[in-house]
Parts: sequence; C-alpha cells; structure tokens
Amino acid sequence: MSLGVFVIFLGGIIGQSLAPYANLSTLPVAMIVAGTATSIIPVVYIMSKIGRRRTFLGVCVYTIAVIALAITALQIKSFYLFCLATFLFGATTATMNQFRFAAIESVDKNLSATATSAVLIGGLVSAFLGPELAVLGKDWFDTAFVGSFLLLSICFVLAFLLLWFYQPNHAPKIKQKQSGRSLKIITKQPVFIVAMSGAAVGYIIMSYIMTATPMSMHVIDGFSLAQTKFVIQSHVIAMFLPSLFTPIIVKLFGLSKMMIIGIMLYLICIVIGYTNHSLNHYWMALILLGLGWNFLFIGGTSLLPRAYQEDEKFKVQSINDFLIFGMQAMASLSAGWFVFNFGWEVVLLSTLPLLLLQLSILLWWLKKKPTQPQIKS
Repeated sequence: MSLGVFVIFLGGIIGQSLAPYANLSTLPVAMIVAGTATSIIPVVYIMSKIGRRRTFLGVCVYTIAVIALAITALQIKSFYLFCLATFLFGATTATMNQFRFAAIESVDKNLSATATSAVLIGGLVSAFLGPELAVLGKDWFDTAFVGSFLLLSICFVLAFLLLWFYQPNHAPKIKQKQSGRSLKIITKQPVFIVAMSGAAVGYIIMSYIMTATPMSMHVIDGFSLAQTKFVIQSHVIAMFLPSLFTPIIVKLFGLSKMMIIGIMLYLICIVIGYTNHSLNHYWMALILLGLGWNFLFIGGTSLLPRAYQEDEKFKVQSINDFLIFGMQAMASLSAGWFVFNFGWEVVLLSTLPLLLLQLSILLWWLKKKPTQPQIKS
C-alpha cells in the first residue's frame, strides 16, 4: 500500500521538475490512477482464472520491473517515460485493491466492515513508509529520488515473501461458467448505486484534494518538503487509523449514517482549508479529508457485497472499481490544472456539487430502506 502514497507524494514534485509545462506537473499522479482504472477488469479476469494468490505474487515481480523503468526515466530526465512508469504502477494498485474483497470473502457477511477495516489498517504503515522512503533515498545518487525507488523495490521483495504464505479460503472455480444476473440489472439496484457512488465520491474528492496539496504547499506556498511530508503522512494516517474503530461506529450508526458523517467531515475540511494557507490549516483540512474518506469508502465497500450473488462477484467487483478509479483518474489529472490556474480555494469549492449530490443519494437511500427489509445497512 506504500506505493500509492509514495507516488502521490513524489509524483507532482518530480513532475514539476521534469514536465514541459507546469499544468502537467500532476500528470504522473493522474497516470497511476488511470492505470488502475484501465487494469481493473483485466486483473480481476486473470484473478478469476488463476486465483488471488498467483496474481498477488506475480504483481510483486511485475512492480519491481516497473520501478526499474521509473529509475531509468529519472536518469534520462524523461517526463513521459516517467508517466508511463506511473501508469504501469496502476496494475499494481488494481491488484492490491482486491485485498479488501479477499478479506470480505473470508468472513461472515455481518463482519464485512470489520474485515475491510482490518485490511485498511495496513495503510497506517504505508502512511509513514511511503513518504519516508521518498525522503530517505532522495540524495543517495546524483539523480534525485533514484534511491527512493530502490528502497521501494525492497518493499515489494518483502511483500512477495509475505504473500507466499497467503492461502485463500476458497479455491477459484476456474471452469465455472458465467452465470447470474446481467450487469444492467445489478447496477440498477439502489444498494449498488449507494455503494458505488459512496466509494467513488470518497475516492474522487480525496484524490483530487490530496493530489493538489503538495503542489499548493511546496510549489506555490513555499512550504518545505519536510512540512509537506508531515501533512501528507498525517492525512494518510487519518485515512486508515479510524479502521480500528469503524466496526464500532457501524454498530452504533449503521453504514448509511456513517457515510453521511463522512460527507460532513469533507464539508468541514473545505471550510478549514478555505480560510487560511497556514501549515495548521493544511494539516487540519487533510486530516478531516482522510477521516471522511475512511467513512465513505468503508461504507461503500461493505455495502457492495449486498448487491451481488457469489457467482456474480468478479464482474461486479471489476465494474465497481473500474467506475471508481476511472473517475478518480480524471480528478487527479484536473487537480494540477485547477490549483495552478485558479488556486487552492477553487480546488476546494469545486468539490461541493459532488458532495451535495452524494448527500442527496444517501438521504434518498435512507428513506427507501424501510421498503427493503431484506437489506440491513
């Protein structure tokens, strides 16, 4: 999980030094999200054929090769080759996003939020690991950040060794014929709409603001790399730390109300970020951004299995993640253009229509639920 934090932290900074135009600075960050969206359906298809374990192991080897490509791009100062490398990293993040579904499938349905939270706790380590690797290896070689990528490759060697011991509870049914309802029927279900839109909005807004933050802080406002790292690390901790307590919150409020709380946290984040460009305001806004993401994403992910049957899971998981990360890619790409042309305040305010739309969807769902007693959320 440190890969995503690593690229988001460094992508815009490296992009700013290599890009032919300042507006393209965040393109490397957008490319990893675009690569994720593009890779989701092929990755899930491969996983349905050869199993989760082989796919997880294979992607570790693949990622080390892509890291070598990124190092080459840095050494020859090729912006577009570096963007290609971050795009190829998307297959890695698409594969690792399946960890949460692997966890959900190993427990009873009423423990889905707990399983999702347990996986996301790994993000606490990534919050420190990704930025620390980036800063620690920055000056090891004549070309900045080459050492950072070498340290990242060691993480994937360790990941390979750990994943070697992973044994799925259920062997993949390789010869099973595709069955179940059509995607058209599945995606029209209210529970699917709420689950997908909640996770999508959570990811889009989080990625959009998070991608713009290093540009606004370090490049425009002149904060040091260490200060920017501190804010990003605090944000990622806030994304994953609530996973220790999310199962309790779900029991107290239910998934739908927890997602509404997530939207409220996003709105407070916008107010705080809008009022001042001080380090404390960036820090508080990004912490609230992380908390809001946790509530929305865990809520949406935990609701999704209620929209499909066992023989429909791979196709529904793939279309769900494709839609989420496809929209996230557009958000990441537009973040750099917005922050350089219109400023930090416009970046924040431009998220309001999407937040209000998601709030209306959740309120609609809460009113609709009594007519669907078979779905407890």
